Amino acid sequence: MPRPKPVVFGLYAWTPDYGFRYIHPANRRTFEWLEPVGKLFEKIDETDEWILLRYDEQQFKVSGELFTELSDKPAFSFGDLVQEAHPEPGRAPHQGLISDVYWDETRHEARFQLVEKKRKLRRIFEAGELRFV
Repeated sequence: MPRPKPVVFGLYAWTPDYGFRYIHPANRRTFEWLEPVGKLFEKIDETDEWILLRYDEQQFKVSGELFTELSDKPAFSFGDLVQEAHPEPGRAPHQGLISDVYWDETRHEARFQLVEKKRKLRRIFEAGELRFV
């Protein structure tokens, strides 16, 4: 599904303690496994009853009640091809696709995880540590 313009980014502060009424029945198990708290979503569609959120390659229908739109747009989003801007001396820079976007509440900014050669890197990058390829 193509991204709407402009893309709306936000947080979905759901935990299992809230119950499952906020999550569409078809998405309950996978959304619970995702553990959405602290992750940044793209809102890609909205109806009277549900909103459609995207996280990496997955889409979820959820209630709009727990969605908080962010005014700040992250530097990168899912699927962007990026490269480490300043690798350690003597080491090739990490290069890959953005697979996870985490929101740092205290600093009010996004942090990013990459998939490099089909493997998710353990390291979480700040925006300033990456650049587009």
